[in-house]
Amino acid sequence: MTEFALKEIMSSGGAEDDIPQAERKTVTDFCYLLDKSKQLFNGLRDLPQYGQKQWQSYFGRTFDVYTKLWKFQQQHRQVLDNRYGLKRWQIGEIASKIGQLYYHYYLRTSETSYLNEAFSFYSAIRQRSYYSQVNKEDRPELVVKKLRYYARFIVVCLLLNKMDVVKDLVKELSDEIEDYTHRFNTEDQVEWNLVLQEVAAFIEADPVMVLNDDNTIVITSNRLSETGAPLLEQGMIVGQLALADALIIGNCNNQVKFSELTIDMFRMLQALEREPMNLASQMNKPGMQESTEKPARRENPHKYLLYKPTFSQLYTFLAASFKELPANSVLLIYLSATGVFPSGRSDSEGPYDFGGVLTNSNRDIINGDAIHKRNQSYKEMHCLHPGDLYPFTRKPLFIIVDSSNSVAYKNFTNLFGQPLVCLLSPTAYPKALQDQSQRGSLFTLFLNNPLMAFLFVSGLSSMRRGLWEKCQDYLRKINRDIAQLLTHSRSIDQSFLQFFGDEFLRLLLTRFIFCSATMRMHKIFRQETRNYPESYPQLPRDETVENPHLQKHILELASILDVRNVFLENTLDDY
Repeated sequence: MTEFALKEIMSSGGAEDDIPQAERKTVTDFCYLLDKSKQLFNGLRDLPQYGQKQWQSYFGRTFDVYTKLWKFQQQHRQVLDNRYGLKRWQIGEIASKIGQLYYHYYLRTSETSYLNEAFSFYSAIRQRSYYSQVNKEDRPELVVKKLRYYARFIVVCLLLNKMDVVKDLVKELSDEIEDYTHRFNTEDQVEWNLVLQEVAAFIEADPVMVLNDDNTIVITSNRLSETGAPLLEQGMIVGQLALADALIIGNCNNQVKFSELTIDMFRMLQALEREPMNLASQMNKPGMQESTEKPARRENPHKYLLYKPTFSQLYTFLAASFKELPANSVLLIYLSATGVFPSGRSDSEGPYDFGGVLTNSNRDIINGDAIHKRNQSYKEMHCLHPGDLYPFTRKPLFIIVDSSNSVAYKNFTNLFGQPLVCLLSPTAYPKALQDQSQRGSLFTLFLNNPLMAFLFVSGLSSMRRGLWEKCQDYLRKINRDIAQLLTHSRSIDQSFLQFFGDEFLRLLLTRFIFCSATMRMHKIFRQETRNYPESYPQLPRDETVENPHLQKHILELASILDVRNVFLENTLDDY
C-alpha cells in the first residue's frame, strides 16, 4: 500500500488531520497485513506441486498472516468501516482465501479434517451474506469472485458428501450466473453454464439411490470407517507394510468430471481416506507443529490427484513419490484411463509391446476409446506402458488399472523381488452396462462401494435404508470370509499377503475378489463377454474368486435382494 493510496483511503473517511493517531495506525497495520497476505497467497502457486517437505513452512507463514488478518479485522471493524471503507465482500474475500488455504492443505496432506475447516469458512461467507452486496456494484470482476467462491464451496461439499448443501449451492449458483450474464453480457457465459452441467452430472453419477421411509435420499459415505476393513484375526500371517503414497490418475475420455476430478478419481480418493475428524481436537494451525514434537501418525496415505497428466508430469510425480517413500511402505498407482493398443503384430512380447493407457498430449486432440497409431514401426509415445513402471518396482508397488487395455499390465515381470500386485479391470462390459460408462467405471465402483455396484449389476436402481443396512452387514461378513480364504490359501503369491497388513489395501483386495466372483457368476457377463477382472500375479481361482463358499455367499446376498435369477446357481461345472 503506497503512502498516496493510504492518504486517499483516509481522506475519504473525513479530513485527514482529524484522524486520531491510533486509528491511522489501525488502517496502516490492516493495509500491511492485507498486502502481506496477498503476496504470500500468490506465492503459493510458485511452490512445487510435488514433494512433501518444501511447502510446509511457507504454508505455515501464510496461515499465520491470514489468522492475524482475520482477527485484526474482527477487533477493529468499526475503525476499518469508518476510516478504510471496509466492505463486506472484502471480508468475504479474506474468509474465502482462508477456505482455499485449508482446501489446498487437504490436497497436500490428504487429511480430511482440513476439509471440515474449509467448509466452516465457506459456510460462514454464505450465512453472513458477505457477498450479497456485490451484485449492486457495477463491477463484473467482483461477481466472478462470487461465482468462483460458489464453485470452490461445491467442490468441498462434494468431497464431504454434503449433497443436500451441494443442491442448494447449485440452485444459488444458477441464479447468480443468470443474473451475471443478463447484466454484463459477458463472453464467459458458456463456461459458467458448463460448470453447472458438470456438477449436475456429477451429483447424478451414482446409479443407485438409498431412500428413507419418507423417500428422501440417504447420503452414504464410502471412506474407511472403524468397521470398514475386515479385522486381522489370530493365525493370519501378513506383512507389516503400510500404504504411504498414492497417485490417482484420471484420463478417460467423456467421463463425468467436476473441477479437475473425474468421477473415478473421486471414488478412488474416498476409498483411500478415513472418515474426517474434527480438526480442533488435533492441532491448532497447519504447519505450526513444534519441531520437538513427534509428528502424529498420518491417518491417510498421501495422495497426488492428476487429471489428464502428460507423460512428463506423471513421471515427475511418480519419481517424487518413489523418492520420498518411507521404509516398509507401499506406493499405490491408480490408473483410470483410455486404452492405447499396439498397432500391428510384434515378434517380441516385451513390456512395450502390449500398449498401455493414454497420457495427455498438449498438441493432439484424441477421440474415441481405442487409440491406434499411424506409424507402425514405433511405440505409442503418449502412453504409459507397463515397462515405464519397471524402475519403480524396486519398492513395494500396488497398481490398479481401470482401462479398456488393462490386460497390458498382466505381462509384468517382478525384476527386483519386492512385493508387487496389479489389479486389472475387465476390458469390456455387457452392452446393458456400457451405456453407463460416462457415469464412472463399474470396476472402480466395486472398489469404492461394492454394494452399490452389486445392486447396479442386479438391475436395481433404488433401495430402502433398512434393507441397505442389512446388506451392508452381510457384505462385512463376506469380506471377513474373503480375508480368511486369502490368508489361508496355500498357493497364493506372497505379494498379496505382504500387502494384506494395511487396512486400505486389505479392503481393496477383498473388494476386488468380491467383484471378480460376482462377475463370474453373473449370467450376462458369462453370456456376452466372459471378460472378468484379472490380477498379476494370478490369484488361485479355486481358493478365491471361484471358491464355492464365496459363491454361496453371493447367492445368499442375491436372495436377500430377490435377484437370485440374475446369477448362475453353479458355475463350477461351466468352465
